Amino acid sequence: MEGNNVIKGRVWVIKDERGNAIDSIDTDQIFHNKFLTITDKEKMKDYAFSNLSGWIDFPSKAKEGDILVVGKNFGAGSSRQQAVDCFSSLGIRAIVGESFGAIYKRNAINSGFPLIECQDITRKLKTGDNIAIDPRKGEIHNIASGEILQCKPFSNIQWEIYKAGGLFNINLT
Repeated sequence: MEGNNVIKGRVWVIKDERGNAIDSIDTDQIFHNKFLTITDKEKMKDYAFSNLSGWIDFPSKAKEGDILVVGKNFGAGSSRQQAVDCFSSLGIRAIVGESFGAIYKRNAINSGFPLIECQDITRKLKTGDNIAIDPRKGEIHNIASGEILQCKPFSNIQWEIYKAGGLFNINLT
């Protein structure tokens, strides 16, 4: 799986201390409301998962190009653009999840940040796996095992927004 359309990176599967996927991680767990006065996107990276038990030190461990794998209803709760921006400023390339909160999904798409929906993904990948994602085809390739997982492909408009780097970069004329 090669080309400009492919997103590659190392996986972080977000699980609790018992090894279970954490469902319904809300925007306050992603980016705590006490940090909402931070407007410098570059500084937001230090507060990703700032209120998620077991993951508070995530910004010090994550590397540029990493990919998050999350459970159901990721990004539930309030509209908080910082909950998207903290990951992009940290260098996270994409988030693959079983499902996403509606507002979070819309904010991410409009920002040109790739969210990929894939059923049971938290059971199919593990932290440290290297993957390649083709969002147009709806495929995730586990590089080590060779397994190709099917996921929901980007819609045409989601693809156009992603390629433009966000909704505000789309030329409507």
